[in-house]
Amino acid sequence: MQYKTEIIPYTLHFKRPAKTSRGQYIDHQIWYVKISDVSNPHNWGIGECAPLPDLSCDFDEDYEGNLRKFCKELEAKGTLDIKALRPYPSILFGLETALLHLNAKSFRLYNTPFSNGEQGITINGLIWMGNSDYMLEQIESKIEQGFRCIKLKIGAINFQKELSLLKHIRKHFSAGEITLRVDANGAFSPVEALEKLKRLSELDLHSIEQPIKAEKWSEMARLCEVTPLPIALDEELIGVHEADKKKELLNIISPQYIILKPTLHGGISGCAEWIELAEKQDIGWWITSALESNIGLNAIAQWCSTFDTNLPQGLGTGALYTNNIQMPLYIEKDQLWFDPNGEFFSFNDLRNVRI
Repeated sequence: MQYKTEIIPYTLHFKRPAKTSRGQYIDHQIWYVKISDVSNPHNWGIGECAPLPDLSCDFDEDYEGNLRKFCKELEAKGTLDIKALRPYPSILFGLETALLHLNAKSFRLYNTPFSNGEQGITINGLIWMGNSDYMLEQIESKIEQGFRCIKLKIGAINFQKELSLLKHIRKHFSAGEITLRVDANGAFSPVEALEKLKRLSELDLHSIEQPIKAEKWSEMARLCEVTPLPIALDEELIGVHEADKKKELLNIISPQYIILKPTLHGGISGCAEWIELAEKQDIGWWITSALESNIGLNAIAQWCSTFDTNLPQGLGTGALYTNNIQMPLYIEKDQLWFDPNGEFFSFNDLRNVRI
């Protein structure tokens, strides 16, 4: 098949600043890629390239130039060069999911109960950093909505205040009623990390994501060996592209979990490789979106639905933006649903179109 590609820049606007221990997001620049069948232009697919400037290994000042180069190569060769795209996970994700959409001729990318609108995917409720009153307000709202797994971003305010918030939840809800996850985004120093993990473990938490900064393999390995609280790797996986290197990382650190974000961790194909390697070592995993719009979120959720897992996934970021793209994704209680007969966006919704 011969393809024609089109790149559509788009700026997403957060309803309110999304704060992590690394800083905060107000806007998010992304690029949609539309791939059409030259012999039948009505057959097209769209994917989302949504790098995070301070986090993605493939983001630089020539990001759009790199994206355009790979689009031209796809047009010339008719196939994706997965090996060449490994160091560009957000571009790989956008291109491979656009092709998935084109070949499926539908945003129903797989034949699963979720894709057929028959079953939801259980997700965690995400609590963003802020002052203690704002975080408590979010927690109470999520619980009221019916979430049974809550994930809190920690590391930006006083640790004692964060402990107080977690204690407030535990005072009213046992671990059997509400599962608690925390994400430190590397905020703890290696020296203080173990003591903080001990304090957190007293509150019957499920896990903590990335307690110390990435690329400190020996320190993280020691922490995973003695931790009283299961550790999940997230940022640690960024920039690890080859299967041998992935296997080495898992062997050395031996985490309890890994968290997979296709935009950051190798696209769909790269994350599938992570899952295969993790399962061989009895390492748990779950899938999370990384601030994509609904187009990227749909692709991630569709792929996620092909796995048989009972862990809540991290797919609740669709309501963060004032100008998100219309897709038939919706949340009921603590589940994400897809309506195959619902309303989809039109290309008139995408502003600043560039061919």
